[in-house]
Amino acid sequence: MEAVITIGRRKRIVLLYLLFLWHITEAQIRYTIPEELKEGSVVGNIAKDLGVGVSEISHRKLRIASESGKEYFSVDLGKGELLVNERIDREVLCAQSVSCILPLEAIIENPLQLYRVEIQVLDINDNAPNFQNHKNILNVAESTALGARFRLESAQDSDVGSNSLRTYTLSKNDNFILDIKTGKDGSRVPELVLEKSLDREKQSQHHLVLTAIDGGNPARSGTAEIDVNVLDNNDNAPVCEKASYDIQLEENTTRGLVVVTIRAVDPDEGANSEVRYSFGPHTPEILQSLFSIDATTGEIKVTDEIDYEAGTSFEFDIVATDTGAPPMQGICSVHIDILDINDNKPEIILKSLSSPVREDAPVGTVVALISAKDIDTGDNGKVHLTLQSDLPFALKPSISNHYALVTDKALDREQHAVYTIQIVAVDSGSPRLTSEKEITVDILDVNDNPPRFAQQLYTVYVKENRVPGSILCSVSASDPDTGDNAKISYSILESRHQGVSISSYIYINSDNGSVFSMHSFDYEKMKTFRFHVEAKDHGSSSLSSNATVHVFILDQNDNAPAVIYPSAVMGSVSHQRMPRSAKAGHLVTKVTAVDADSGHNAWMFYRLVEATDMSLFSINLHTGEVRTKRAVYEHDDSSQRLVVEIKDNGETAQSSTVTVDILLEDGIQEPVSDIRQKNSDITKGSKITFYLIISLASVSVLSVLTFVILLVKCARNSRGRTSCCVRRSDSDDYKNPNRNLQIQLNTDGPIKYVEVLGGDMLSQSQSFGSCLSPLSEFSDFTLVKPSSTIDFKELNVLDASLPDSAWTFESQQVSAQ
Repeated sequence: MEAVITIGRRKRIVLLYLLFLWHITEAQIRYTIPEELKEGSVVGNIAKDLGVGVSEISHRKLRIASESGKEYFSVDLGKGELLVNERIDREVLCAQSVSCILPLEAIIENPLQLYRVEIQVLDINDNAPNFQNHKNILNVAESTALGARFRLESAQDSDVGSNSLRTYTLSKNDNFILDIKTGKDGSRVPELVLEKSLDREKQSQHHLVLTAIDGGNPARSGTAEIDVNVLDNNDNAPVCEKASYDIQLEENTTRGLVVVTIRAVDPDEGANSEVRYSFGPHTPEILQSLFSIDATTGEIKVTDEIDYEAGTSFEFDIVATDTGAPPMQGICSVHIDILDINDNKPEIILKSLSSPVREDAPVGTVVALISAKDIDTGDNGKVHLTLQSDLPFALKPSISNHYALVTDKALDREQHAVYTIQIVAVDSGSPRLTSEKEITVDILDVNDNPPRFAQQLYTVYVKENRVPGSILCSVSASDPDTGDNAKISYSILESRHQGVSISSYIYINSDNGSVFSMHSFDYEKMKTFRFHVEAKDHGSSSLSSNATVHVFILDQNDNAPAVIYPSAVMGSVSHQRMPRSAKAGHLVTKVTAVDADSGHNAWMFYRLVEATDMSLFSINLHTGEVRTKRAVYEHDDSSQRLVVEIKDNGETAQSSTVTVDILLEDGIQEPVSDIRQKNSDITKGSKITFYLIISLASVSVLSVLTFVILLVKCARNSRGRTSCCVRRSDSDDYKNPNRNLQIQLNTDGPIKYVEVLGGDMLSQSQSFGSCLSPLSEFSDFTLVKPSSTIDFKELNVLDASLPDSAWTFESQQVSAQ
């Protein structure tokens, strides 16, 4: 007895040692635990066994997944220990299977890793043997021969291994002994053997107790009562043709199919030989729902759907009972093996999915962990996964039936923002069965696209004198990225125009790209400018691009004509003199004006609005020359006053006026037209000769100076494209050698107006008109011989410039009347 106790203790020590034994084989971990552990019991330190630090498991989201769907285990993220989360009943998990393995998966993210964990659940002796019927009645004829055997109900024990059913014992009696047989599957079947003849008259009933004992330590047992009724007469029991029927049957067999026919023979005669068939008293109800037996013919038929995955084999007893009095029974066994057919489609299981995936993720980045299973067996359960070929993803095999979905090519969110990946699973059965699963993978945007302007060059035309703050234009850029990577801010790049920061001219709305003026523009001071706009996105490591905006100021008629001659700077104009002997067409004077505007706004028209005698004078509409309309009469007033209006051609015309006083005098001689006659009179006075020489020299020097200025301007501004030509008329002789020159220049650009004046009141005028502006054919360069010897001490500079272009000089000769 002491030896038995010692052996039992050693077994317990070995079992306790195995409880915490683990090992890793080919990327998988196995732990061994007993069933019925309390919740919170420690299985092992899985973090240490996986080689992951305790500080990492929370960040990398270590978790346990079970294929069964029940969460029997959990992980203590603080210690890295695998804990029992729910009571584990081995009999519920594995039924009668000797080996009970609970497969788990340990999943770690960042990066994704998968480990297979197996929990071997050891059986403990927590179930006693149990009889389905605790009380059985056995009818035995008194004439039954010695050695007759009577099949007893087998006890069922949910435990396995050493804890399963080991033996039976029979209560002490004088007539029966117990014989135990071992079936093909290792099960123990008790049989009652008649050892001593029965005598109904002495004892009509025997009460026996059958005890089933398991091999646990300590052992557990269960009992069933057997009442043996001693009967008279019918002393031969039916005997089956076969003691055991072995059958193979495919799953999903058609209902109503006859599986096997049981036949039993009874040597008795009459009613004692008629046999009726039925299931044994301990046949499970589920088995009786799958099969039926014809009581008369013994045919066993399929009555419900047979599923290999629900049960791979069935074993039950058929009782053959005669109709004698008392009835006799014979028993035979039926064993049915179910054959698997490929009737289950493969299943695709998504274990983990990393979505979204950055578009700059390197090739080989793990996107998802996928497993496949098929509950069929053999080739029917072998599964292969495939993807459609036109996607930048691939399936990389991992441990058994597990795959990693990885990137196979570079990703571009702007081409594909979302991928719908269709995974196809195909088994190896015949015929093959397939299943599909769709996985949606979102691509996370990366700031890899700079903003792009709709135009690289914007041209804007703005009227001068616009209200400050008015919108000039709007620029627009787009970015194919998303979120902050596509949000754009606009700004003006710092630059200077005419020495002034460009930001003092304009302002841009950073959100929508609208450009506003900071003040009104003056065409006469600035005709064009340009600036650069930058569009920058809000992504991390922001990207940008630039566009150029050219702004052209359009002229408005905001300047009235300015009178150059006669001018207050030159002295009083009330002393203009004209001989009374002047004929019709005599050039009295010339009114000259300029307009700072350009184009049509600078066209000027001269009109005589008031005169002492309107019949005596007229003015040329375009040139401003004032001439006599008729000869002067004796009775005409000696003092004539003229009011001349100069009006431009603008849409809202502007005008200026000038007043000219003309004094009619006697004794002023007409200039001699014949040069040869004038040359003959030179000797009449040395004073006249002296003045003539000085006049000619002055005119020559000023003419040369004027043309040099014109040629320099042509060469510099037109860059070879300008064609400058000047015609000069033959010189007239003058009595008065005095000459005056007036030159009007624009210091900010090309010459807009030049006028050379010479002569006096008595001389006829000679003028040179030249057009310099390609934009306004009325801008002129004029050499004029004035009718006055008043000296011009100051030159007026016009604040206007014209674009460089081909300048043409056109001469105008006015002959003496």
